[in-house]
Amino acid sequence: MRWGIYIHIPFCRQKCFYCDFPSFAGRENRMEAYTNALCREISAQGTFIGSRQEPAATVYIGGGTPTMLSMSELTAIVCALRKAFPIAVDAEFTMEANPGTVGAGELKELRELGINRLSFGVQSFDDALLRRIGRVHTAAQALEAVENAQIAGFKNLSLDLMYGLPGQTLGQLENSVETAFSLGIQHISIYGLQLEEGTVFARQRDMGRLVLPSEETAEAMYDYMTVSLPQHGYMRYEISNFALPGFESRHNLGYWQDVPYLGLGAAAHSYTGEQRLANITDIDSYIQLLAAQKSPALEEEKITRKIAMEEFAFLALRTTQGIDKKAFETKFGCPLASVYREAIHRMQEKGLLEEKQNHVHLTRLGMKYGNIVFEEFML
Repeated sequence: MRWGIYIHIPFCRQKCFYCDFPSFAGRENRMEAYTNALCREISAQGTFIGSRQEPAATVYIGGGTPTMLSMSELTAIVCALRKAFPIAVDAEFTMEANPGTVGAGELKELRELGINRLSFGVQSFDDALLRRIGRVHTAAQALEAVENAQIAGFKNLSLDLMYGLPGQTLGQLENSVETAFSLGIQHISIYGLQLEEGTVFARQRDMGRLVLPSEETAEAMYDYMTVSLPQHGYMRYEISNFALPGFESRHNLGYWQDVPYLGLGAAAHSYTGEQRLANITDIDSYIQLLAAQKSPALEEEKITRKIAMEEFAFLALRTTQGIDKKAFETKFGCPLASVYREAIHRMQEKGLLEEKQNHVHLTRLGMKYGNIVFEEFML
């Protein structure tokens, strides 16, 4: 069975103003201890899984900012992984990196370690906007990071961009996207700002100090990206993700295609197909549990048949392929229409869904208003 591995590195140089991910700034003094604990968890999980599992098809090291760790720490993690788990020869091996945290020498070493895909958190190529959202790198550093990665031999690079940011104009977004096109990268993820509780931006909103683009401007930004990226060869394969043919993120596709994955590290989540597990989030507690040879995992939920159907449906609908009817029937023993006939019909009438012989997928309008459709697939 196809499966993937996710590793969480919860350290950042500075917490971005929009970010509610489990990541922490100012904890550099815990990185060595965390690396040691993570390697212990990797070894323990590898012993548990043993040779019963076929090789992992994908590995994804995310954060936080994995490249906050030293090269010796990153090397220790990758070596522990390869020792503990069977990893496919042609596995997609991704690492997230922030410009300004990784130099030309480190990029060369990462490539030699077997990392074959990098995802750079760029967000914008406008320096004023980068400062406004709490990023610590500059546009020049982002350009340099991409160039250095290409020189190091990376042929599968992804950039994250954002729209709907405070004070952002359509012109600024257009300039950032055009800059991304000029770099010859293979994958672009572009996300609309979501105001998450507990973030700096949420607090600014509550105090009436956050000025966002108008709804009309935000919609124009969305329309621009969905038209412009395909015109440059980046085909949309998921609501927020565009890639040149053959460069879709295999790991992230697994999340949307009901593929099991093992999460390692503080706050990492695992999905077995039957249950979801979440590791404890606190870094010190994670380190202490592993030092005591205890599991950091907490059971999040048993996946009932109802939950499994819902998740299978709305996660698949995030992709342009949509829900595979045969896969649904194989997994659940009943046709998709026997569960979702009315929901499909209602969304078709609104022009948000299209049904074909083997798939049900969002229309272009449905991609814009996906949350409306996902609600309909909650049983």
